[in-house]
Amino acid sequence: MTARVKKIISVVGARPNFMKLAPIENQLRRYRKYISHKIVHTGQHYDYSLSKIFFKDLKLPKPDVYLGAGSSSHAKQTADIMIAFEQVLLKEKPDLVIVYGDVNSTLACSLVCSKIQIRSSTLLPVAHVEAGLRSFDRTMPEEINRIITDVLSRYLFVTEKAGVANLLNEGIEKSRIHLVGDVLVDSLVTYQKEFNRSDILNKLNVQHGDYIIMTLHRPANVDNIQNLKKIVSLLESISHYLDHTKSSLRIVFPIHPRTQKMASSFGLQTRIKKIPNLILSEPQGYNAFIKLLMESRLVLTDSGSIQEEATFLRIPCLTLRDSFERPETITTGTNTLCKLDKDKVMGLIRQVFEGKYKKGKVPKLMDGEASKRITKILVDSILG
Repeated sequence: MTARVKKIISVVGARPNFMKLAPIENQLRRYRKYISHKIVHTGQHYDYSLSKIFFKDLKLPKPDVYLGAGSSSHAKQTADIMIAFEQVLLKEKPDLVIVYGDVNSTLACSLVCSKIQIRSSTLLPVAHVEAGLRSFDRTMPEEINRIITDVLSRYLFVTEKAGVANLLNEGIEKSRIHLVGDVLVDSLVTYQKEFNRSDILNKLNVQHGDYIIMTLHRPANVDNIQNLKKIVSLLESISHYLDHTKSSLRIVFPIHPRTQKMASSFGLQTRIKKIPNLILSEPQGYNAFIKLLMESRLVLTDSGSIQEEATFLRIPCLTLRDSFERPETITTGTNTLCKLDKDKVMGLIRQVFEGKYKKGKVPKLMDGEASKRITKILVDSILG
């Protein structure tokens, strides 16, 4: 009698999830005789530039299921995803569900798996890719999502040693924890040729090393009028510094829909548009954005993923946040936590321009092999 093909479902919903899914999807294809891998897209990011274009850039197959959750409050979005995903599980009856990162989709689908029995009396196992990260700031929705998902997951795939320590300190069994490295970097390694094919520099009329790139999307920064005003003031100061030094450098700002919406709501759009040396662009796809990042002089961001990408690419990274969950990007890599301290940011920018900023190293487990380690563990377990 032929053995039943095992079924794995991967759940994604937002930009960082897609880059973590892609290398694992590539690895699981090697086992398609024994394992069926299906992709569920919750629709948490429904904007084309934040979703569909990433599937195209990463050569991912079209999602098997699209839940269409869309934008809403945290509670309603999480509830809508849970209700829809439960029906997917009852129909598909998977043997394992993989969730990625720390977005609402991650939490919602982990919760559903913990409440459902697909076969016999065994709860549906969850594998959490990028487990163990902690900012120790529970005002961040992502922090709550991480903690709960880790409690509910059978397989915890950790990017760095600090994550292992965090999980052990929280009482998680050592047998569930696997230090595998940073799967996000696997995509940087895999798609290098695609980045170089991007013509984004020509489109924005910039050249290698003659611009700073900025990204901004976290609610703590963009939903708070005082904080967003501080960031606009910082942009003005950077522009003034560039003028003062007679630098030809510019600031490239692919503006997130949330940031654009809040800037308009707070009456800051006109002020932003008047900043000299500032290039506002729409959000970029994966290949275009990584090309921009790798050719930039430095990056200012509040994104966790970009901290990792900048560290691997050896690009100076100034993080505009009060907390962090990726310590290796700071202790080993090119990242510095700046909060919204304009004086600190300006001092570090001067260091970069004067060649005095830290060089940073690529952490050991940012080696492009994380997806292979993850897939081996899951395949060995699921196939028995």
